[in-house]
Amino acid sequence: MIRYFFLSIGLIFLSCQPTKQEVDLLVVNAKVYTVDEKFNTVEAFAVEEGKFVAAGTTKEITDRFTAAEVVNADGKAITPGLIDAHCHFYRLGLDQQTVDLVGTKSYQEVLERVQAFQKENPANFIIGRGWDQNDWEVKEFPNKKELDELFPDTPVSLSRIDGHALLVNSAALKLAGINDDTKVEGGEIVKDGNVITGVLIDNPMMLIDSITPAPNLQTRIKALKDAESICLSYGLTTVNDAGIDRSTIELIDSLQQIDELRIRMYAMISNNPKEVDYFLEKGPIKTEKLNVRSVKVYGDGALGSRGAALKEPYSDKHQHFGAMVTPVNEIADLAKKLSVTEFQMNTHAIGDSANAVVLRAYKNALEGKTNKRWKVEHAQVIDEEDFGYFEDGIIPSVQPTHATSDMYWAEDRLGEKRIQGAYAYKSLLDKAGLVALGTDFPVEQVSPFLTFYAAVARQDLEQYPEGGFQSENALSREEALRGMTIWAAYSNFEENEKGSIEPGKMADFVIYENDLMQVPLTEIPKIKVLATYIGGNKI
Repeated sequence: MIRYFFLSIGLIFLSCQPTKQEVDLLVVNAKVYTVDEKFNTVEAFAVEEGKFVAAGTTKEITDRFTAAEVVNADGKAITPGLIDAHCHFYRLGLDQQTVDLVGTKSYQEVLERVQAFQKENPANFIIGRGWDQNDWEVKEFPNKKELDELFPDTPVSLSRIDGHALLVNSAALKLAGINDDTKVEGGEIVKDGNVITGVLIDNPMMLIDSITPAPNLQTRIKALKDAESICLSYGLTTVNDAGIDRSTIELIDSLQQIDELRIRMYAMISNNPKEVDYFLEKGPIKTEKLNVRSVKVYGDGALGSRGAALKEPYSDKHQHFGAMVTPVNEIADLAKKLSVTEFQMNTHAIGDSANAVVLRAYKNALEGKTNKRWKVEHAQVIDEEDFGYFEDGIIPSVQPTHATSDMYWAEDRLGEKRIQGAYAYKSLLDKAGLVALGTDFPVEQVSPFLTFYAAVARQDLEQYPEGGFQSENALSREEALRGMTIWAAYSNFEENEKGSIEPGKMADFVIYENDLMQVPLTEIPKIKVLATYIGGNKI
């Protein structure tokens, strides 16, 4: 009788135990940087139907939930999926199919790489990208003379690393109809005396673009998949492609819909009037993987090619001010046009003059409007009097590796005074309350860990300069991680769906071999990703 009594008590006790909720995935025994408002860390979280449903200690999560898939992270660091707030995703993919000129140390090395590529991949039109004369012993623009000797009949088009200058040969110039009388506003056809050198800066490049063979559909799909593979390997789960056309946006959407492209995309529409009007009439496009609600505008050129628009002449080129790629009045008109829509305006501005033009256009167009979240892409050189514009809801979208790539020669361009307002990420953060961080790849390398390192250390990989380049503008590790997650998500109007590990948000997260928040600064560029998850699925 007593035995039956205790059996009954046991059955009653078991029946009172709470039933565990079954979910798709549990991740336990981790160091999870949630990047929530308080920047809390937890040990575990649960995922159901592609979203986080709870986070806490391992005991709390395992007491509440059960799952067929349980990942024991063995103490490894986890962050939300990383977001690159400014890159050229499609361009990265296309570059995998062309001559890679990144890292060349001389013009001779450029020529050798072009020759080797053409030997292995014979083409009727040679395309390459990535040279930077600032990395050469002779820091001058190259001349087409050598290209003409090697390729007298085959057009050659070689883009500078920043995409704001081209070196072309005579065959390409002839095909494009460029001669001594050709004039194009918003850039330069560089000449040595009266002789065209083959270097085109900014708008004249479009004449070459118009005669460059377009990639076929197979090449375009391969480009997107190649770019995705590279990005996922670095823990990037969302990328902001800064300027693509309608056909590319539609191709991305079609591949995402059939799960052939898994990375999430914030697509900025290239500022082509016909295409801008198409999307404005259609309205924003929003799926789980694609967000189209912004227009990418080019204000000026790049500092490295002296195309950035400055208020005063370049310190290393007498009476040269750079140039606006988009005229001042057109920027103002477009700002007014977009201000009455749901579309964001994201404008490339490098020089202090271009930044002033863009910031004033934004202020005038957004008078009386709130929560528009317009961005200044790069916000690279700011006059002291113009920093205050960022207090009015304008978001600086910056790329920290630009500072450590340019620091060797930037003061030559700008002089001792102007350089103080350049690459001023901490000053921008103090004014705007947030900074969205990106790489601008393939101008820079894809690795977000180089972004993180440059933002915090302000040094190159050899730890130069000692103490960091203008270290007063370094970010903390927490600020850098926020800039690559929740702040980037906010800049995309997506802070309620991604950017932190919190219930209800998409289960995009990254598991690391080492803890980027704890390892010595010099170890950050070497951080390895163990696994990237999008929507709770390991990719």
